[in-house]
Amino acid sequence: MNGKSLKTKISPEIRLSIRESQDSIRVKVGGFEIGGDNLTVIAGPCSVESREQLLETARSVKRSGASILRGGAFKPRTLPYSFQGLGVEALELLQEAKAETGLPIVTEVMSVEDVEIVERFSDMLQIGARNMQNYPLLKRVGKTRSPILLKRGFSATIEEFLGSAEYILKEGNWRVVLCERGIRTFEPITRFTLDLSVVAVLKQISHLPVIVDPSHGTGWSSLVPPMAKAALAAGSDGIIVEVHPCPEKALSDGQQSLNLEEFSQMMQGLKEIAKAVGRTI
Repeated sequence: MNGKSLKTKISPEIRLSIRESQDSIRVKVGGFEIGGDNLTVIAGPCSVESREQLLETARSVKRSGASILRGGAFKPRTLPYSFQGLGVEALELLQEAKAETGLPIVTEVMSVEDVEIVERFSDMLQIGARNMQNYPLLKRVGKTRSPILLKRGFSATIEEFLGSAEYILKEGNWRVVLCERGIRTFEPITRFTLDLSVVAVLKQISHLPVIVDPSHGTGWSSLVPPMAKAALAAGSDGIIVEVHPCPEKALSDGQQSLNLEEFSQMMQGLKEIAKAVGRTI
């Protein structure tokens, strides 16, 4: 099945996110571009927990070759009793980490009311899986000039995923990066099922860059390196992974977070995959 026939499976109402030529959009975040020949590695803790935790992680992932630092300030959690993030304090710590390491920042924005302050402190706004169909939020970030990292909802079809991107593009913001982070299936062993076929599909039918989140996609740190390699081999423009100095003490998602040494070792393996597919990290 070629790209043209794949596009016939998507509603004709989805226009802006569909590929019309061989050219793909490249999204600039700080001094880095997502898309093109370079593969982007976004790394950092699920949640910013303290100054020491964040700075130690930022320094280490920078040494290992990460391009962008991730860190949650406002955290959407399944239960209200779980750690919800440090809020504005975390944004300030992310700015300090950026000043020291030079890494641009991506962090999640959860509500329309928070867009202005999160944009002030970050280089890229993340729309999480739970907000993929929060249409007022999509419209609001579409009015910003910030790059947007749009995560696929865990029960969303590819058409629904592109439809959410369409909301942002329609408002005038074309700096959109799509992120596959796993979908909910009948399999109970992994946290989600990482749908790597979506990478190949999106690269054929859309001109937007595509990255993969093997941390959420599997839920197990031991599965992150092999699935990260598979994502790059499948044509992903990069990955986003969770890294923590001491995952067993993490306040959120410790089970799926790599420690600093594991991340460094994974980066060495990713460089070999990048070379094999004619790209660089």
